[in-house]
Order: sequence, then C-alpha cells, then structure tokens
Amino acid sequence: MRAMFATSPPKGLPFLKMHGLGNDFVILDSRGGAAVTTPALAQQIGDRHFGVGFDQLAEIRDGTDEGADILLDFWNTDGTRAGACGNATRCVADIVMSEGVLDRLRIRTARGVLIAERSADGRVSVNMGQPQTLEKDIPLAQGTDPLALPLEGAPIAVGMGNPHCVFFVPDADLVDPAVRGPAIETDPLFPERTNVEFVSRRPDGSLRLRVWERGAGVTLACGSGACAVAVAAQTRGIISGPVRVHLDGGILDIDPREDGVWMTGPVARVFSGWLDPAMLDAAS
Repeated sequence: MRAMFATSPPKGLPFLKMHGLGNDFVILDSRGGAAVTTPALAQQIGDRHFGVGFDQLAEIRDGTDEGADILLDFWNTDGTRAGACGNATRCVADIVMSEGVLDRLRIRTARGVLIAERSADGRVSVNMGQPQTLEKDIPLAQGTDPLALPLEGAPIAVGMGNPHCVFFVPDADLVDPAVRGPAIETDPLFPERTNVEFVSRRPDGSLRLRVWERGAGVTLACGSGACAVAVAAQTRGIISGPVRVHLDGGILDIDPREDGVWMTGPVARVFSGWLDPAMLDAAS
C-alpha cells in the first residue's frame, strides 16, 4: 500500500491535542525557547476549518522562579488572552507529571501559582485558588454588587482568574447558552467581558451546568466555570461542601476548601502533530 504521508523528518511547529470532558485544547511546548503564540497564530490554529481547532490554546514555558515548575499561558479562539483555564491546566499537569513521574506540580499562570496533583484513580486535580468576590477583582463596572447584578434572572458574579456570571435556573438543559450567552458576555457590567453559566440543582444534590465561554462560545465543559458555579451555589445556600457538576461533556468534582477551590476530573490525549510552515507563515 502506498504511503500517504512523507517519511522524512517533519518541519514546522509541534503540538499536542488534548481534552478534558470534551473541552479541547491545543498545547504548545516552548520550554527551552521563547514563547511563540500571537493573537494571529491563536486565531489561525483555533479555526476548526482552516486550522486545528480548540476551545483554548495553552503554551507551556519554563518556570522562572522557585515558586513554579512551569509557566502557562492561555489563549482563546478569537486571539484574546484567557486568564485561567482549569481543564487545560489539568491537561498540561498530566503531561508534565508523566514526564517526571511526579504526583504534584506547581504551575504559574496569570491567576497565580496553581497546585496540581494526580489522584489515586488517575484523574488530575488542580487548586484553582480562592474565588474573587469583590467588584474590582472580578472585575465589574464600578458600583456593581456581585451578589445582585442588575440583570434579569438575578445572577451572581464570581471571579476565578477570569470573570463568571452565574444564573440559577429551574432546568439548565432547557437553556441554550448560544442564545443567551453572547449578549451577557459583552454587557457593560463586565469591562473584560465574562463567561456565562446556567446551572440547576439535580434531585441528588449535584449540579447541572451549561456554559458560554468568552472568546470561545459554547463549550462542552469549563473548569473555572464549574468552580465559579460551586462558589455561587455555596453563597446561595444551595450546597454546603464538595459537589459533583454535570457538564455537557462529563463530570467534574468541585471541592471549595479553605486553601482554594479544588477541581478533579479526567483528561485525555487525542493526537500530536506538526503545524505546517505555510500555515505559520500565513499567521505571521
């Protein structure tokens, strides 16, 4: 059978495709060199027809101090930076911990230094840090009460390194985030735009969540969103401790502790490849 692909050494930029509950990522490893991602390159790679496609891009860089083993940058499909991405953090942690046979990792992000651990069942956990509950930290427009947003549906605002607007609804399965999400994402209440979550409580006490992510749109899962929802549910008295969150792509276990909000779930490697030099030139 004739070979379909060249057998000579590949040229271009290597990448890895992973996902956590269908929340999918392109991961670039720039350790040992300079960061390569630009807004144009993120947009090019993120296009599901003309590129690879992702919900977020994560670029690994060398740690620069004793407080972190690696640095991690996040990008959205529209070429903007993402301040936090819990599922991508778990995916990268899985890669790096597997390299060194580690079970604990310190990752510096725009959110700060996050601690990742491998659970006994093989899942990966990450401490997403303390929730941001003040107007200036989320951030919100000046004079806005995070617990009483002036929007129909009485949502709560929570920051997890990125802003979240959480709506409690009777049945999240009946909400289409693609219809309601875009206008809320760009509402003037949110100077840096916002992720939008629609959540309902299930009979067993777990939560059902659907998500619209800023800069990405509807995604099958959002780790920081699940954390924000748990914090909002605790604030409303809907939960009082660890909670299981059912997203379109699967289940995350969220545990709001004194040291931060811990998120645990599975990760999966899909494929690796090389971005063709011609595509890289087109994005330059």
